[in-house]
Amino acid sequence: MPEGEIKQFTNANDALAKIKVDGESPDIVFSDIRMPGMNGLELAVKIKKNAPDAKIIFVTGYSEYAVDAFKVHANGYLLKPVLPQHIIEEIQALRLPYTSEPAKLRVQCFGSFVVFYKGEPLSFKRRKTKELFAYLIDRGGAYCSAEEVSAVLWEDEADLRKAKHKLRNLVSDLRSVLKAAGQEDILLRGSGKLAIKCDAVDCDYFRLLDGDIAAVNAFRGEYMNQYIWAQLTEAKLHFNKK
Repeated sequence: MPEGEIKQFTNANDALAKIKVDGESPDIVFSDIRMPGMNGLELAVKIKKNAPDAKIIFVTGYSEYAVDAFKVHANGYLLKPVLPQHIIEEIQALRLPYTSEPAKLRVQCFGSFVVFYKGEPLSFKRRKTKELFAYLIDRGGAYCSAEEVSAVLWEDEADLRKAKHKLRNLVSDLRSVLKAAGQEDILLRGSGKLAIKCDAVDCDYFRLLDGDIAAVNAFRGEYMNQYIWAQLTEAKLHFNKK
């Protein structure tokens, strides 16, 4: 970005004042996390509130804040020492100038499974509807048959016909939830099978599989910990991280 202007600040309050008082809207903000007074995570939240389009990239020597960084919608997480090429790669990954793409669902798999839309947890009417969505995310875009999904969600249900009927209700419910958020295209259906359009969501698990270093660092050994069936994937992630 040869036409860009770089501004430096010695503390978080001065940087925030430039946005709140002077009305500036930065394209990119590079910030440390551990800082005197206001830390980088607090700064990121306040910047996003006053300049929603600003992209936040953390540059820090501490890997343990990666999960918290992405909870505040950070766009990058660089660990020191940082080379100039690393900065260039982060900026190029932002795909500036910005486009008016619709907001994506943000899916958190590390720890408990949570789905966010525009910063707020997505509301599922039924617990099993959320679990269905979680399982489709876990399958990473692979199509799942009704028999497979039913066996996972109702492992003690001997009547397959009854299980399939319950699944049809859950699929209808999931479609309604996604449609209300304008995300109905995420759910793929074909020949009686279901899948998730992976590139339509921002998911920590998918980013880890793609080799994203921040997502790798963010994984602390827990994956969808409210679901027993997720333990197999959790074990695989443990093994691959070693």
